[in-house]
Amino acid sequence: MESLTTAQQELYDWLVEYIRANQHSPSIRQMMRAMNLRSPAPIQSRLEHLKNKGYIEWSEGKARTIRVRDNVRGVPILGTIAAGFVNEAFTDTVERLDLNGLPIQSGDYALKVTGDSMIEAMIQDGDVVIMRPVKDPQGIREGTIVAARVESGTTLKSFHREGNQVQLKPANPKYPIMEFPADLVDVQGRLVAVWRGIDPDFTV
Repeated sequence: MESLTTAQQELYDWLVEYIRANQHSPSIRQMMRAMNLRSPAPIQSRLEHLKNKGYIEWSEGKARTIRVRDNVRGVPILGTIAAGFVNEAFTDTVERLDLNGLPIQSGDYALKVTGDSMIEAMIQDGDVVIMRPVKDPQGIREGTIVAARVESGTTLKSFHREGNQVQLKPANPKYPIMEFPADLVDVQGRLVAVWRGIDPDFTV
C-alpha cells in the first residue's frame, strides 16, 4: 500500500479517531477546522489521495459517508531497525500490524528488528517493536529504549545523556556503547511494546 505524506497522514489519523468516537464521518468544515485550514480545497485533495491510495472510501454523491477501510487499520510497519550497529533510515510503509485491544495511539508505528544487541532487554532479532514519536527530546528519561538516527542510519538502543554527549547503550555485552554529540542524535521514537509472533516469512 502506498505511503502517505505528512499532511495526508495527519488527516487520516484524525478521521480514524473521529469516526471511531462518533460512529459517523465528519463534514468538510469540521475537517477544515481540525486541520487549521481556511479553504476546502486542500481537504478535498487529501481525501482524494487517501481514497486513491486505498485508505478510505465513500459513497459517490452522498455527504458524510467516508469510511476507513478495514484492511489498513492498525500500526504501520515502516521498515527495519538495527539492534546492532546502524542501518539505513526507515522510510516507507510496507505493511500494517493489527493490534486491536492494545493501548496504541495515533502516530505510533512499528519497526522490524534486525540484530541481537538488545537481547538482554528481551528484544530479539525478528521481533517487531512498537514505537511512539518523541515530541520533546529533552524530556527523554534515562534508560529509555529509543529509535535514534545517527550518521544517516537508525539504531535501537537505550538512551543516556552525559552533558553534551549522548550514549546509546546496547543490552548485549558483545556490542560497544555508541557515543555521539547530542546535536547529532535524532531521537525518532521511544519503545512502547515488543510484538513477537510475526510470520517468519514476513519481510520488509
